[in-house]
Amino acid sequence: MRDLGVGFRYLLQGQRWVARHGKQYDFGLLPGLITLVLYAGALVALAVWGEDFVAWSTPFADDWSSPWLGLFRGFLTVVLFALALLLAVLTFTAVTLLIGQPFYENLSEKVDRDVSPDGTAPESGLPLWRELWISARDSLRIVVRALLWGVLLFGLGFIPVLGQTVVPVIGFFVTGFFLTEELTAVAMQRRGVELRDRLALLRSRRTLVWGFGTPLAVAFIVPFVAVFLMPGAVAGATLMSRELLGEETLEEAGADRNEDVSA
Repeated sequence: MRDLGVGFRYLLQGQRWVARHGKQYDFGLLPGLITLVLYAGALVALAVWGEDFVAWSTPFADDWSSPWLGLFRGFLTVVLFALALLLAVLTFTAVTLLIGQPFYENLSEKVDRDVSPDGTAPESGLPLWRELWISARDSLRIVVRALLWGVLLFGLGFIPVLGQTVVPVIGFFVTGFFLTEELTAVAMQRRGVELRDRLALLRSRRTLVWGFGTPLAVAFIVPFVAVFLMPGAVAGATLMSRELLGEETLEEAGADRNEDVSA
């Protein structure tokens, strides 16, 4: 259980890092704001035309008598909007990271240089188009996994009692895991760590991942909060990636030297 606290501490450290580096924070807000506008427009359009879409897609119910027609299509409209919201939460981070790849790559590198004992940061050596392709490909794979979980949890949500208590909690932990994968990918892709290896690393430290990602998943329910937390989340994920990969930080190196001197 100690790892839960450690993961949460990395989340706070990332927010403190961007607070001390205001310029990086300001630039890091732009991709989230762009994504928020796009998602808000899509959800508003769905709210306006969702009922018409449901009516168009269920012609077999046109001759149903009242109130069954209204109840049936009203239920499907609610389900459609709920699935759209779930999809928005699950994909917001992936789309924001893809749009802001150059911003977040730069931010992550600066975090690495700031905490590295030798002041350097790993570099992928790949051209930008190649990095964008890898990021988009891996993000799509993660989104597909997350959607499968989302559909499963949505179905389980109809189970009386458990669906309204246990299932939502599990949902936040699942969402937190996938959010953490997307965020740590920024730092790990620069180190050439493939998706399969990233997932294996995260699964080996699940409580650490949950401590970082689950509070973030809860906060990301509010779209504006997600925008403002994204830069710090990338910074914190970079710090956590160093621990997952066993990389020493400047602070740890200093502590080791002090121990050697005292010995």
